Amino acid sequence: MTPALRLALIAHDEKKDDLVAFASDHVDFLMTCHIVATGTTGQRILAACPNLNLTPLKSGPLGGDQQIGALISEAKIDLLIFFVDPLTPMPHDVDVKALMRLAIVYDIPMALNRATAEIMLENQENG
Repeated sequence: MTPALRLALIAHDEKKDDLVAFASDHVDFLMTCHIVATGTTGQRILAACPNLNLTPLKSGPLGGDQQIGALISEAKIDLLIFFVDPLTPMPHDVDVKALMRLAIVYDIPMALNRATAEIMLENQENG
């Protein structure tokens, strides 16, 4: 039996609706995954998809990005989907960059937009 995929989901404020829609579109596959998400994003996804195995962490600016970074460094995340808003300044931009750096260092597949996330999940779904 293949172990469940361990997935991290994050979205900047202006991209949360997009990530909730993405999760809703892929709910059948996501139900097979162990998911962690930053606080508000996780709560919004759970409201739309209550049957997911999703653990909300702290809000990104309050340490959720670092919590996911720690899970990456402990080899407890297989894929990172982070819907980034490139048009809005982020006060915690250094935290976001640190998280992305860890995903690169630990060679974790990382999608920063819906198009790439679709390709990553399609690849997982088709084995």
